[in-house]
Amino acid sequence: MSSTTQDGRLVLALLAVLLAVYAAPLTADTPVSRSRRKTPVMKMDEAVLSVISDVQTDMLLSVLSDHCYQCLPQPVGEVPAGPGPGVPTTVGFTVSTQHALTLQLNSTPANSELCRVHFHFGEHGNYSLWVKNPNDAPQANCTIVTESEPVNSYLPILFAFITFASFYVLAAVWNTITGLECVRNVLHHFSSTLEAERLINSELGTPSHSVETSTEVNIPATSGRRLRSLDTFRGLALVIMVFVNYGGGRYWFFRHESWNGLTVADLVFPWFVFIMGTSVSFSVSGALRRGARRSHLLWKICWRSLQLFLIGVFIINPNYCSGPLSWGSLRIPGVLQRLGFTYLVVAVMDVLVSRLQPTSTPTDTWWFAVHDVLLCWPVWLLVVVMETLCLCLTFLLPVPGCPRGYLGPGGIGDFGLYPNCTGGAAGYIDRWILGDKHIYQNPSSRVVYQTVVPYDPEGVLGSINSILMAFFGLQAGKILLHYAQQPRQIMTRFLIWGLILGIFSAIMTKCSTNHGYIPINKNLWSLSYVTTLSCFAFVVLLVMFYAVDVRKWWSGTPFIYPGMNSILVYVGHEVFEDYFPFSWKMANSQSHAEHLLQNLLATSIWVLISFILYKKRIFWKI
Repeated sequence: MSSTTQDGRLVLALLAVLLAVYAAPLTADTPVSRSRRKTPVMKMDEAVLSVISDVQTDMLLSVLSDHCYQCLPQPVGEVPAGPGPGVPTTVGFTVSTQHALTLQLNSTPANSELCRVHFHFGEHGNYSLWVKNPNDAPQANCTIVTESEPVNSYLPILFAFITFASFYVLAAVWNTITGLECVRNVLHHFSSTLEAERLINSELGTPSHSVETSTEVNIPATSGRRLRSLDTFRGLALVIMVFVNYGGGRYWFFRHESWNGLTVADLVFPWFVFIMGTSVSFSVSGALRRGARRSHLLWKICWRSLQLFLIGVFIINPNYCSGPLSWGSLRIPGVLQRLGFTYLVVAVMDVLVSRLQPTSTPTDTWWFAVHDVLLCWPVWLLVVVMETLCLCLTFLLPVPGCPRGYLGPGGIGDFGLYPNCTGGAAGYIDRWILGDKHIYQNPSSRVVYQTVVPYDPEGVLGSINSILMAFFGLQAGKILLHYAQQPRQIMTRFLIWGLILGIFSAIMTKCSTNHGYIPINKNLWSLSYVTTLSCFAFVVLLVMFYAVDVRKWWSGTPFIYPGMNSILVYVGHEVFEDYFPFSWKMANSQSHAEHLLQNLLATSIWVLISFILYKKRIFWKI
């Protein structure tokens, strides 16, 4: 036999030995290899949990989120029994990191609880759950060990805040410097020199129009004057709305709450409704003072409401993303639809009861302290009647298969007793009037409570509470009109209203998330939700009114620009959401940092667009 053949056989023999050595851990009955599975791939807001158990029985791992109220633990996966004493088995799982979790291990098929542990995992962390059962005790010992530290997913928010704050400080310093008389003289001299040289070297001659030096835009307002703090408040709500609609960096607190409670995303829409009510008070009062006929105003109100409704149905609708418009599954309710309906009711009521001039009431009358309320008592009476009807339907309407007055999320909530009762009477009325296919199919409650029926947060019954929210804003407008030259009175009454509504909310909710008579719930637009957000709105408007209109410490920049072009910004950001530069294919779609960068940049672009339109005096109104 040749030496070459012998060398070849030797090489093959060595390869066979090496293969046997490396293959042995994959087949040998060892603690690590026999039961270890492929490490799960971590996504955003997830961590890897390896369950290492020497229990001599099969187990079922279940998880219960602290965020899921009155829910049953949900099964995650099985952990097979250990192959023998002292030989553990290892199984890998992914777990959520948004909220603290309760892990529960039950033996199968006896379904007896072996251990339970409570822990809040960190994003992209690697953890081990060691399960030991010495001497076959009825309870096992469970210990969580951190194998690799999680990432700090909140650092991008801190960095973004520092960046925007730095830009704002630099802009404020620049405005202060350019506001000095000596600097203005230098800039004026420099600009005059450049303009002279341009005219000398240009063949166009003298410009045919004069350049205005003032940046203040006098927009024709129906009330005869424009409240900068109100535009600033509207712009603030709109900017937050655009940011959370674009994703909010995929942070859970920038998304709508699953059921009871509040997040940042739950603040903006009610504030928008509140501001709309305040604007109605100004516009109706101004139009009547200018001699407009009430019949003409009613026609304009109806036409504007119809426009809002049609834009919401045919332009800003989830269906158009799925191709041609499908009438069989067209969503009828929506944000603009609710705004249009609320505006219609509140504006019509105000037109019918408003006076041409605010009545001057003697300060010595017994009802002077509440005269701004009593002057529109018919509207108050009508609103109270509507709210009473809403509460009666909510708590007294019989809903098939559901307890009367049910306010829960259905699904796995309430220990899974009422899976098809999402929203109680509110959901039942929507499904009865509009049909299952014409309401929102993916409510936020589906994320945590795994609801199985469609539910629309902009449904029929919640629109009554939306009218109440707008009416509180209308009352704020009445205060601003009646005490136009008395800022102290305005701020005092705003503070009183905020205090009254805050106390009322505290009583209804018992200062808790889930245990009150009427919990705060954005999906239901519950009464406590309306009073709480109205309380916040009065306080925020008070602060802005004092800082922007009274003391003039702040010009309202940059929020005043989108606040004066709110319809254009809202419709535009919805229509162009998936187009560059508002969206692009990410290098790492599981990174909060890149999502936050994309969403902040898209929001900032809309602020820039509104600033350019402000400078060019382009304002889109309907």
